[in-house]
Amino acid sequence: MDTKHCFHCGNEIAPKDDVIFDDKHFCCVGCKTVYEIFSQNDLSCYYDFQNAPGATPQDIKGKYDFLDNEEIVEKLLEFNEDKTAIVSLDIPHIHCSSCIWILENLQRLQNGIITSQVNFPQKKVRITYNKNTVSLKEIVYLLSSIGYEPYISLENYESGKKEVDRSLIYKVGIAFFCFGNIMLLSFPEYFEVDEFWIDQYKPFFRWLIFFLALPSFLYSAIDYYKSAYKGIRSGILNIDIPIALGIIVMFVRSTIDIVMDYGQGFFDSLTGLVFFMLLGKLFQQKTYSFLSFERDYKSYFPIAITRITKEGKEEQAQVYDIEKGDRLLIRNQELIPVDGILISPKSSIDYSFVTGEEVPIEKQSGNKIFAGGKQLGSTIEMEALFSVSQSYLTQLWSNDVFQKKIEQKHKTITDKVSRYFTPILLAVAVIVLIFWLFIDTYEAFNVFTAVLIVACPCALALTAPFALGNVLRIMGRKKFYLKNAIVIEQLAKVNTIVFDKTGTITTNKKTAIIYDGNELSKDEILLLKNTLRGSNHPLSRRLYDFLPEVEKINVVSFEEITGKGVVATFNEGQVKLGSSSFVDTFSETSHKKTKVHIEINGNYKGNYVFSNQYRVGLSELFESLSEKYEVKVLSGDNEGERPILEKLLPKNTELVFNQKPEQKLQFIETLQKQGKNVMMVGDGLNDAGALAQSNVGIAISENVNVFSPACDGILDATKFSKIDYFMKYSKNAMKTIYMSFGLSLLYNVIGLSFAITGNLSPLVAAIIMPLSSITVVSFVTIITNIFSKSK
Repeated sequence: MDTKHCFHCGNEIAPKDDVIFDDKHFCCVGCKTVYEIFSQNDLSCYYDFQNAPGATPQDIKGKYDFLDNEEIVEKLLEFNEDKTAIVSLDIPHIHCSSCIWILENLQRLQNGIITSQVNFPQKKVRITYNKNTVSLKEIVYLLSSIGYEPYISLENYESGKKEVDRSLIYKVGIAFFCFGNIMLLSFPEYFEVDEFWIDQYKPFFRWLIFFLALPSFLYSAIDYYKSAYKGIRSGILNIDIPIALGIIVMFVRSTIDIVMDYGQGFFDSLTGLVFFMLLGKLFQQKTYSFLSFERDYKSYFPIAITRITKEGKEEQAQVYDIEKGDRLLIRNQELIPVDGILISPKSSIDYSFVTGEEVPIEKQSGNKIFAGGKQLGSTIEMEALFSVSQSYLTQLWSNDVFQKKIEQKHKTITDKVSRYFTPILLAVAVIVLIFWLFIDTYEAFNVFTAVLIVACPCALALTAPFALGNVLRIMGRKKFYLKNAIVIEQLAKVNTIVFDKTGTITTNKKTAIIYDGNELSKDEILLLKNTLRGSNHPLSRRLYDFLPEVEKINVVSFEEITGKGVVATFNEGQVKLGSSSFVDTFSETSHKKTKVHIEINGNYKGNYVFSNQYRVGLSELFESLSEKYEVKVLSGDNEGERPILEKLLPKNTELVFNQKPEQKLQFIETLQKQGKNVMMVGDGLNDAGALAQSNVGIAISENVNVFSPACDGILDATKFSKIDYFMKYSKNAMKTIYMSFGLSLLYNVIGLSFAITGNLSPLVAAIIMPLSSITVVSFVTIITNIFSKSK
């Protein structure tokens, strides 16, 4: 072979030593790109380093060289810290369940890709990758090689606008033109009109029909050929393979009919097939856009952020109200809601929410910090660079790193169908073709094509995403926000519910606070208020709001020990506050009340006593839940509230007091070992261990930033009494999915039965296939909406 040079770095291409290759496969000695040599002058690039299948199309060679520019890549990335980067790419060619399966398994094709998530309605894929192992350019070439070339336009990206792709409309128009004219030209033969001039010019009309079919065959149907070709090259059998095969078989058979003068062929059916397939795809797109469950939570997503006004005052603002230039206060363990610039001298940020790696990264004043990071230590101030993107926050929340290892029955069914449907369908079609060839050669190809076209896994595969997507939207509208669709299935399985007491069944509002102890001086109140400023515990927030306004002073060190208390050191002194054992004072069990004890500069000062106010509708909720679930209450407080709770709650409610965070976690674990499916309802950050351990963890939000990967859902405190309704609705959602699975399977069985027996033409099959998906999607949407109205 003559010396070849790499397309990308110019180095020589030579045999790859570390992998056994045949004489067609070589590797660049510089960038390690793998090539397949077809002939002396023809080579194709495999854009991966572990020999994953898939050839890079020659027509995009050099197209994405601009992705070598780091400044451009930085603009495209959503997150870029240390070795981890995240990018969202527009993929116009996503159109079915097989696409979703392929794009969410990119890590199998390319080392360095960590996870990939598809947003089907928006036709986007969000990819998390290790930038030390793979570059964005390599990922883009990989996507192109398997038939999913991304749409990247920096101009539109920066302006927020996206060009409208009208190519499908053009293809539908051309297919309709071809189909309509061929139908008109075919009428004489349909009705077997016996006229001299028609018989005289019959060959002319047949060849005219042939040439009219070419634009439909070569242009309108081209996406099916591309997708099928790239799928085969990549070793992935997608749903477009049988469709493309059916179209090609009809074209070849029809061409032979005309050339050999057997008849006019099936060009009318072929062009009609392409037209109705494309029309169905267009109709699907419009339907999915109309039923799109993109979760826009602006009106109800319950995250409160502390914003600092121009006057220096602190105010609570909803996350969607944050704008570019706002100055934000971030407390210990709070989520950074938006990209920004650090104003405080220094900060330690945990990006495990984004990357899954719990390695704190130190930042200095003026450094850029990314949304999704968690502040560790004392409070910091930052300036927002953008308005908050809640879709980005919800994507972070759905990160696979934080998914609980649970079996999803509906997803297992869907994955198996998507993976094995095409090879099984091809096998059935070939068997049917062979069978019919012995009966009726002419009809055999019609039956073969109808079988390939009519059966479609999309109706089955789209059932769960659309049903659960609509449920997520409806629940969100009712102020119950779930991490993702998996949580709905888990809610339906729950048989035991555990409630935390403080901040969960008690409200943070309308609470009387009394101080018992030595009078605090103004300086001591100054230290105490600034200590509380950095804590997110419900009692800390209540006490912070209760104390008078003071000036802000810088904290030297800050430590919050979950379940115990807070220690803060200032130049002016040290403050220690929390439980009696934490500040080494008398036993709290001798005083049956909820208290926060205060120690300043080593001297015990006294305690603040909280009188609890229970939430409206608590008794009725527990009465309703206790009929269907085991209900338990855990509390870190002493047993002083037991008599009140025993009067408020049903007799079979188990009450457990004096529980530290690790004991709450162990309590949940013990229940699970007994075979219980446990839902934990807590206050978010302070019950993180128990929420993470439970099968479903729900955080109650009351104007506090409780956005934590530990919880599976966030419930607005005003909807606390509706928990029973949400539990019932989740069970009805799963019933809807299984009803729809049955409907989808029934469609495929009936459709194939008609096709195999020769009672279904390819043209009718082309109309039915997209119609089935639309029917199923509409069915689950309507039923889930009906269930949402039941009480």
